[in-house]
Amino acid sequence: MQTYTFPDHFWWGSAASGPQTEGRFDGDGKGENIWDYWYQKEPEHFFNRVGPDKTSQFYKMFKDDVRLMKEIGHNTFRTSIQWSRLIPNGTGAVNPDAVRFYNEVIDTLIANGIEPFINLYHFDMPYPLQEKGGWLDPATVDAYVAYAATCFELFGDRVKKWFTFNEPIVCVEGGYLYQFHYPNEVNMAHAVTVGYHEILASARAIQKYHAGNYDGEIGIILNLTPSYPRDASNPDDKKASVLADAFFNRSFLDPAVKGTFPIELVEILKELDLVPESATEENVAIIAENTVDLLGVNYYQPRRVKAKESEEGSVHPMPDDYFDYYILPGRKMNPYRGWEIYEKGIYDILINLRDNYDNIRCFISENGMGVEGEERFKNADGVIEDDYRIAFVKDHLRYVHQAIQEGSAVQGYHMWTCMDNWSWTNAYKNRYGFISVDLDQDGKRTIKKSGRWFKQLADANGFSDHD
Repeated sequence: MQTYTFPDHFWWGSAASGPQTEGRFDGDGKGENIWDYWYQKEPEHFFNRVGPDKTSQFYKMFKDDVRLMKEIGHNTFRTSIQWSRLIPNGTGAVNPDAVRFYNEVIDTLIANGIEPFINLYHFDMPYPLQEKGGWLDPATVDAYVAYAATCFELFGDRVKKWFTFNEPIVCVEGGYLYQFHYPNEVNMAHAVTVGYHEILASARAIQKYHAGNYDGEIGIILNLTPSYPRDASNPDDKKASVLADAFFNRSFLDPAVKGTFPIELVEILKELDLVPESATEENVAIIAENTVDLLGVNYYQPRRVKAKESEEGSVHPMPDDYFDYYILPGRKMNPYRGWEIYEKGIYDILINLRDNYDNIRCFISENGMGVEGEERFKNADGVIEDDYRIAFVKDHLRYVHQAIQEGSAVQGYHMWTCMDNWSWTNAYKNRYGFISVDLDQDGKRTIKKSGRWFKQLADANGFSDHD
């Protein structure tokens, strides 16, 4: 029987976000963000027409929720501040009810021995700024930096782990390439500008934080999806994987950690005449000089690609012009989410960070398994017996442990997510939590079997094959 023991003070916990958990209530002072607006305009895009107003009610239930986090072994928890809650118009006046709420959340976490990890942006652009262009508008970068500075000033005495963005590439992909986030454009030029402005905003927020001499560290959270070639010995397949990696991983990873941009991507953007106007010497220098202290790594699935073979081309330039996707025969799947399960990918990411990114201190900031129809796994006591989730976590943690044994500086593991939450247009279709949420009983919480197991894992700081 093999036992997997993790380093002392390993971060065990989960991740969530403000827009996916807090909800919206009369008199809470929250402003409208792009999700609120999109749902009001086109509710049919959201599974079962469940919108962001009906999330898991963390705004009202956070004290009980934190108690449950402690009960299932958390020593850390990551969530986000909603820009549109704290500064309802995106700029200007601060909402005092939001200040009270976030102070209470932070204080409650700390009182329960759970360190708060606070992210500043999780896909939730304030709508008044989106009306002016959102991340396309350089003024949004200024507004974001002012918002970040406000957060540091209000909460930086207690919050020691800050993150500028969660998965900034998703705002690029979803909003400006593949049409699964508002504003649903297909425009490579806009995609590039949005990505660049996010990178610049992150660097300037890091600059602001360090200039304030706060007692903590600041990083970014990236969804790293390893790009595997169909045939590693085929130069064309290998090149396709390098380009896919440059578009979807290194586009944010390199500037965040190294302060540079992937040369392959820069060359393509120059050929297409898509280098943003705001890529001035001054801004490039800011990015170069303000890299992250800490990296969050979200890992769900691999990306498998091959050399471009398909004839059809898009009317507009797209990343897919440089590779085709490849389906691995016999792959293991999560059929509910449509994602391949490839546990070794988490190890490959950590070893890549060790070897090519100066072994930056990092942690697994999301990893999870969304399953539809989990109520069918309820036992007689009403507890969901999600053994599949326990197996999923253990299978990934074995590879995290191996990476640690081989020198990775990974500091912890956060599951997505603590309790079932609203997931954008999927709403509550797939459930991810250690704790179930019953929407028909005013958000009633029940700890799943995986939550009890996670408590054992955290208490033991590890597990054995027979746990």
